[in-house]
This record gives sequence, structure tokens and C-alpha cells, in this order.
Amino acid sequence: MHAIGEDPDREGLRDTPKRVSEMYAELFSGLASDPAEAIDAVFDEQSEDPVVMRNVVFHSVCEHHLLPFFGSVNLAYIPKGKLAGLSKLARAVEVAAKRPQVQERLTGQVADAIYNTLHPHVVAVEIEAEHLCMAMRGVRKPGSKVITTAIRGSFAGLDIVSRDLLILLRGIS
Repeated sequence: MHAIGEDPDREGLRDTPKRVSEMYAELFSGLASDPAEAIDAVFDEQSEDPVVMRNVVFHSVCEHHLLPFFGSVNLAYIPKGKLAGLSKLARAVEVAAKRPQVQERLTGQVADAIYNTLHPHVVAVEIEAEHLCMAMRGVRKPGSKVITTAIRGSFAGLDIVSRDLLILLRGIS
């Protein structure tokens, strides 16, 4: 507080260090967890039809500026004998997001968690997010969105191609 010219003994700031400490503990609660471990409800099922989940809202913190970035995750996978409990996929997103992060790594961590747990034919994850480090400082471009995509697995032998899976992810025809 001294560094920014504030009086840490001012009434409104007296408990701020404690509140910030508690906030960081919550925001970074995913550091001690593995996103793959969040996918703990797995069921044997012979379906090979695509599973698509859209608009999983997340909040994370940019590791470069400690400012939030937030948006939504779309994910899809083509099972190969195993399905996940749907809430567990959203939980994996939450765990991966709750750490100092970059969007590119977050995208890959979610894809890896699904791929390494379910061993599907293929998994695709797409994240669209706004970064407050771009909106409120530096370039100051609020509303700008960053889109990252990670694909794991192979389309070999499947009747679907990567373009088709991206269409499923985005919900466009």
C-alpha cells in the first residue's frame, strides 16, 4: 500500500492484506490439484458418438500481470469405450483455471485432462476469453477476445474430420 501512495492504516484498508490473501487462496486453489483427477466419474460405454459441451464459463488470472481473464470453454470428444460425468468435465476446467495461468496452457491442460483420463479417439477444446491485462492497461482494447484451441488424439478411421469437430464445438453449421 505504501508503494502506491496509500496509507495502510486508513480504515478502509486495514483489513485489505487479509482479504487479498484470502482472495488469492481462492483464486489459486487449483495449484494443488490435477485437472485430470477432477474427472472421477467415468463410465464404460461403447458409444462413439461425439460428446459436446459448450459455454462452460471460467475465470482465471493472467500469470504475467495477475489480472483476471475470463470467458467460456467449448469442448468435444469422441469416446472410445468411456464417458465422463458431464459435471466432471466442467470441474476439470475449474481446477485448471484456478492457478496463475496463460490461456494457451489452460486450453492444453483441459484437453490433456480429458484425453489422459478417458482415452477417447480425439478431444478438442476451444477457449474464448477477454483479458483485463489487455482491456484496462497497456494496449487498452476492452472487448477483444482471444481464441485458443487444443486437439488431442487422431481422426484416423473416424467418419469425422477436424473441421467437423470444430463446427460441433462452435455450434455452427
